[in-house]
Amino acid sequence: MTPADAAAPGDLRGRTVAVLGLGLMGRPMSRRLAEAGVRVRAWNRSPAQPLDVEGWSLHATAEEACDASAGVDTVITVLPGLAPVVQVVEPLLRPGLTVVVMGTTSPTDLRAWAARVAERGAAVVDAPVSGGDVGAATGRLSVMVGGDDDAVARLLPLLGVLGSVVRHLGPVGSGQVAKACNQAVVATTLAVLGEAVVLAERSGLDVEALLDVLGSGLAGSRALEVKREKLLSRDFTPGGLSANQHHDLGFALAQARAAGVATPVTALVDQLFGAMRWTGRGEEDHSGVVQVLEDLAGGRR
Repeated sequence: MTPADAAAPGDLRGRTVAVLGLGLMGRPMSRRLAEAGVRVRAWNRSPAQPLDVEGWSLHATAEEACDASAGVDTVITVLPGLAPVVQVVEPLLRPGLTVVVMGTTSPTDLRAWAARVAERGAAVVDAPVSGGDVGAATGRLSVMVGGDDDAVARLLPLLGVLGSVVRHLGPVGSGQVAKACNQAVVATTLAVLGEAVVLAERSGLDVEALLDVLGSGLAGSRALEVKREKLLSRDFTPGGLSANQHHDLGFALAQARAAGVATPVTALVDQLFGAMRWTGRGEEDHSGVVQVLEDLAGGRR
């Protein structure tokens, strides 16, 4: 299926969607939808500040946000894991409703829930994303989509507002498998960047100069581009939580086991991100894994 980034703004006028979850990703994503002309009815589990954007409204309950009489036929969830999605959305299911799961979860668990949802006349599409808060704010996310062809086709104009690359990868759950692959690559890249930073420091190199060299050569990556300043400033204010990274690696390892695939590098990196959580750094940015590597080297110098 082709990317959705060519969807015309006119395709979105008059669309009304509910967005459940206004965290690091959900808030900027809902803003982009509203600015594209979509009527967005938002809800968050904890108190949230409204956005001053035409067509965007904040509601006290998920039921209000998803009100059928307001024309809502699509519910976008940006919640951590499947359990809160099921808890919040299942009471709201009705025939014709499409639930878009944009958080990361187990492909197997998602498929099982999607089958139960289908029995009630609704549909589930999984559309996890990569690109962090920066990508969410700029519409440069990579969106990995799984679901029925017709349901996905109706969503492409919406997803095209959120991502610069949108791919339909197969039936429901396929997006989550792709996200598991993505998280393994992201985590491994951040871990080896941390190793390079520690090695350079201990060897007397200027880290900023090193990152310049890496970024302009084959070692360059989107992860380095986005996380460069965090590695230099040591400001690990989260764009992507290390705790979430560790959680997602668990899904990657479980999928690998189910598929009969050996993933020794992912298993090792999983331990490093586990150490971030166990040393009280779970709420920091995932680029902060460099601190664990410094700990292993006897502390920062």
